[in-house]
Amino acid sequence: MDGQLKLFVNHHRSQKQNVVNVASVPQRSPFRYPGGKTWLIPVVRKWLKQTNNPKTLIEPFAGGGIVSLTAAFEGLADLIVMVEIDPEVAAVWEVIINGDYSWLANKIYSFELSAESASTILNKKDKTINEQAFSTILKNRIFHGGIITKGSGLIKKGENGKGINSRWYPKTLRDRIMAIGHVKSKIRFVCGDAFEELEKVKNDTQTFSFIDPPYTIAGKRLYTHFDINHDALFDLTAGLRGKFMMTYDDTDEIRALVKKHCFDFRSVPMTTTHNIQKSEIIISDNFNWW
Repeated sequence: MDGQLKLFVNHHRSQKQNVVNVASVPQRSPFRYPGGKTWLIPVVRKWLKQTNNPKTLIEPFAGGGIVSLTAAFEGLADLIVMVEIDPEVAAVWEVIINGDYSWLANKIYSFELSAESASTILNKKDKTINEQAFSTILKNRIFHGGIITKGSGLIKKGENGKGINSRWYPKTLRDRIMAIGHVKSKIRFVCGDAFEELEKVKNDTQTFSFIDPPYTIAGKRLYTHFDINHDALFDLTAGLRGKFMMTYDDTDEIRALVKKHCFDFRSVPMTTTHNIQKSEIIISDNFNWW
């Protein structure tokens, strides 16, 4: 793919889309999230700004939550609803949004990281919600690629040979969590199922749905809850009365679903963490805002 815009329905003339420099986007999330959407933030801003009417943003597959956090910090929505089903990831958002975020921030900042201290945290049984949140952040930061699914392993060499310490930035993480604490009144977190939460808002014309599900190819490797019914998700999205944006990997399977539901899409270039350029698909109810 060369990053050109493509449509199945209207066959608009192609245009070039520049690759986003993620360093230019504020890093809001405490996660280093596989499949994160930092690179898409400039596009998301345009999408959310297409109307000045009061709006709710729902992110039913929240993950690292960069879209929700950007909307909260930049005033792009009046209410943000984050939904996550993975219990480890959900514990982090539960503590930050609905619990004692300062405890988590200070725990991270004061923790003396070593292989032994990390093992003690990760292997503890019957964790409290606070302990689970800290354990998840720790695992996300010291496991290879930030992947916390079963079978993932510790960083070995890391940056400059620092091993597990190479991605552990306690002050930065504390500051990010404390900053989220200042805007959390705009956010509601739900530990639950994306399909059920989308069903609840499907008739609300003022709800913007940012739908970033586990991808069909990489999802099995990256996420615990990767197995979803993509055809059913397209059916549900087609029934949303509010505006929506879906993101997917550019595969024949997804293009077939786009065509089946008569959706428009754009192919957008992005660069992976391994500096490989590829294209992902954005699907939306309209592209008048593009």
